[in-house]
Amino acid sequence: MSSDPASRAGAVLDIDLGAIVANWRLLAGKAAPAACAAVVKANGYGLGAAEVAGALAAAGCRRFYVATLDEGIALRAALEPEPEIAVFNGPSPGSAAEFVAARLTPVLNEPGQIAAWEAVPNRPRKPTAIIHVDTGLNRLGLSRSEFDTFAERLRDPGYALLISHLACAEAPEHVLNALQRDRFLAARQLLPGIKAGLAASSGIFLGPEYHFDEVRPGAALYGVNPCPGRPNLMRSVVRLSARIVQLRKIDRGESVGYGAAQIMDGPGILATAAIGYADGWPRSLSHRGCGWLAGKRVPLLGRLSMDLATFDVSAADPATLHPGAMIELLGDDHGVDAAAADAGTIGYEILTSLGRRYHRVYRQPAA
Repeated sequence: MSSDPASRAGAVLDIDLGAIVANWRLLAGKAAPAACAAVVKANGYGLGAAEVAGALAAAGCRRFYVATLDEGIALRAALEPEPEIAVFNGPSPGSAAEFVAARLTPVLNEPGQIAAWEAVPNRPRKPTAIIHVDTGLNRLGLSRSEFDTFAERLRDPGYALLISHLACAEAPEHVLNALQRDRFLAARQLLPGIKAGLAASSGIFLGPEYHFDEVRPGAALYGVNPCPGRPNLMRSVVRLSARIVQLRKIDRGESVGYGAAQIMDGPGILATAAIGYADGWPRSLSHRGCGWLAGKRVPLLGRLSMDLATFDVSAADPATLHPGAMIELLGDDHGVDAAAADAGTIGYEILTSLGRRYHRVYRQPAA
């Protein structure tokens, strides 16, 4: 048996950290002079928060956003002692002091979190905490009435940044974009001197009036198109390939997979590859997904199962058909957004679902 993990892995996930850095630099340039942070929540959108943040920190990124306290603690251990790490969900009851101990920045979303943060006796003297005001997403953040009530207290110099989040940034003509921007401007006027950040990935492309002092891209860093319907300016980041376990010939009229849900309308050749929904490859790709073998599209047949997927390789070059050959599922021929369209979902879900069983290869940025 080979001792090489890549050669014995059922599937290989190749992650181009250089492409992530290039995407961050493109977005930073578009948003300048605003600072460009990076969102690495959900384990760097499934690609490895420590690896992604390490590469971006080396490239000059000075603030990272995660979702939870535990994500922040793990990332701080990987990024000691700098840069800044902000936690979107803020402190849960009783956890505010842990932010200080781990040198994390809380995003304060509601009155209880503000009170808990202000009660921490040893919180940093320099401005650190971030205030989140809701301007129309109605998810996290202070309501306008809550914000008005707290505005005088929030002028305390301990608050470093005011943020909000756009609901419809991927649709540039949506009326809510301008409405949220105006609401955000009004909130900022109540906190003179505080820095502000509104735009995430798609919001950066709405123009300078949405950039303020900081932008915080997430999905675009990882290759997801921030401007649906237009050419994707982001570099592709991931390549996912699954190894063929078995080949078989099949006759017309025979069924494929669970439930006999796929009936062959002619003879063919099937390749069963080592990837399934336990690997985070969506079951909704059943009958709809595809792979690529030596540049040839091969459709996924039947129902995707827990550990295996079956592809029709009848049209592939026979020289490429052998156990151990790799079928590419994500790559230049079929990226994250295309796979998401096949699955009836969004690129965010494809990325964040990528499982732990893959052998991961990280391509480092060029020196």
